[in-house]
Amino acid sequence: MTVLIAAEELLGRTGDVVLLDVRWALGRSDGREQHRAGHLPGAVYVDLPTELAADASPEAGRHPLPSVQALQSAARRWGISTGSRVVVHDATGGLAAARAWWLLRWGGHTDVSILDGGLAAWTAAGGELEAGDVVPEPGDVVLTGGGMPVLTADEAAALPATGGVLLDARAGERYRGQVEPVDPRAGHVPGAVSAPTTENLATDGRFATAAVLTERFAALGVRPGTTVGVYCGSGVTAAHEVAALAEAGIEAALWPGSWSQWSADPDRPVATGP
Repeated sequence: MTVLIAAEELLGRTGDVVLLDVRWALGRSDGREQHRAGHLPGAVYVDLPTELAADASPEAGRHPLPSVQALQSAARRWGISTGSRVVVHDATGGLAAARAWWLLRWGGHTDVSILDGGLAAWTAAGGELEAGDVVPEPGDVVLTGGGMPVLTADEAAALPATGGVLLDARAGERYRGQVEPVDPRAGHVPGAVSAPTTENLATDGRFATAAVLTERFAALGVRPGTTVGVYCGSGVTAAHEVAALAEAGIEAALWPGSWSQWSADPDRPVATGP
């Protein structure tokens, strides 16, 4: 699975690539304005809450997976056709863009990569930016779903007791239950292992090397062949962890409902502490 593309490589081939700008962060709603102010030439803005998720609910979580039909309609609107090479990016180390990477692969479009280092890496490599909106010619991609493994809440919760590893990709203080800024209860799924997504990145905002990631996940009990599930707050940054695991040669399943789904159910147990 090819996960990443370097800015230097992308500079030489932007003409035959569909570029998606997925600038989003929890608690912010100015991604489109950021895009209009400056983006990779030809990059299409993707709105994560409305185009990369279905409507929120306590039963399904804050960012449930969209239907395959809704995702296909959006992908065509972004200009993706069968055979298109797609590169997704943001300005936060891929923490949002990885959701589009994962969803398109889940939908069945495999030729999609994350721009390593995002907008900063692009400009550092000499790439120019353009302003304004981008409206591409519609594409004709056909998505079928089932391209990436997913877990239900019950399947995720059962992993630790059955020899698998359930990684919690949220910040450590949320895992420990010291703070919970958005979901109903603080803490983590019993048996889950804390594995903050931000630790997938080097200091320059690029992904750590495959060797470093392999070492990181091995220290968390994850090696090639381990059954792995990943969750976060609402299934967004967990996709980044799935991408990092793929860089280390490890397949992992994503739990879309994540903590927002689990914590909304008062019958689900909650653990706190390290």
